[in-house]
Amino acid sequence: MKGIILHGGRGTRLRPLTHTGPKQLIPIANKPISQYALEDLREVGVSDIAIILGDVGPNKVVDYYADGKDLGVNINYVRQGVPKGIAHAVGLCERFVGNDAFVVYLGDNILKGGISNFAEDFEKSNYDAMVLLSRVKNPQMFGVAKFDGEKLVKLIEKPKVPPSEYALVGIYFFSPKIFKMIRALKPSWRGELEITEAIQGMMDRGYNVGYRKVSGWWKDTGRPEDVLEANQLVLSELKSFNRGKVEKGVTVSGNVGIGEGTVIRKGCTVRGPVIIGKKCAIGPDTYIGPYTSIGDNVVIKGGEIENTIIVGDAVIECNKRIVDSLIGRNSRIVSADKTLPKGCRLIIGESTFVSI
Repeated sequence: MKGIILHGGRGTRLRPLTHTGPKQLIPIANKPISQYALEDLREVGVSDIAIILGDVGPNKVVDYYADGKDLGVNINYVRQGVPKGIAHAVGLCERFVGNDAFVVYLGDNILKGGISNFAEDFEKSNYDAMVLLSRVKNPQMFGVAKFDGEKLVKLIEKPKVPPSEYALVGIYFFSPKIFKMIRALKPSWRGELEITEAIQGMMDRGYNVGYRKVSGWWKDTGRPEDVLEANQLVLSELKSFNRGKVEKGVTVSGNVGIGEGTVIRKGCTVRGPVIIGKKCAIGPDTYIGPYTSIGDNVVIKGGEIENTIIVGDAVIECNKRIVDSLIGRNSRIVSADKTLPKGCRLIIGESTFVSI
């Protein structure tokens, strides 16, 4: 089996973070979102992986993953450029796939527990395609499944009146037969080639299309609140480690991970789950609260930070309470006026300076 990771799209709902790089490289617990997909594929024995590049920061993706050897896989890059739909992206990989079965994984999706059980089911079955479904509160935002009893009969993209609560998870298992359906597609009202229409075409022509329901959590990280929730879910399973230095007079509670070369100075309180990257300087007299991920080379002096992702290479010296925030690489947040109210909520892109 081969693997395809979709790394395109504009990520408009995550701007300004996505003005300078793809949303799939935003870190969750200090690891890019798309790396979770890659590791899921590797865990089920998929070693040949194609990454589909979009037109937002494709070179950053190549720089990060390179040929994949450091992660135990072999990566091929396919350039889609302007986003024309999932089916279009998959269709570009026909030569890469050849005669093999394959799994498509949207690079901004995270699935608890991975895909090993689903991959095993697909390989043992005679399915031509298999989709994963998850019950959601807002199915009108996704591709939605329609059932006749227990039989999957239709897939509808973002319906105004959803026929069920089950949305398509961004993970699909296919035989090469899907390419015939993709070649017959025409752009939808959104101007894209819809993978739901391609799968529907398989069902309409009598191909064997199966499904499995996801029992654990699944996150499509398309919005800032989704990214923060995914960070919470992943950090909730963090195991403590300390490769840095914690000075006397520091209070650490809960599960906390501290990277190599990081120093947490006296007077600090770190309440997990929290992960802190390499070569960071925290404190003195700083509070780092639960569900916070701090990337490498971050300096934080004073103030309080909670339920926040700091991508890396940032400086925060503001003596404010920062919560529910995404803070991009190379950002600086410094104090300008001590009378400003606390509880700042920030979504900050790369190379940004903020004085608060």
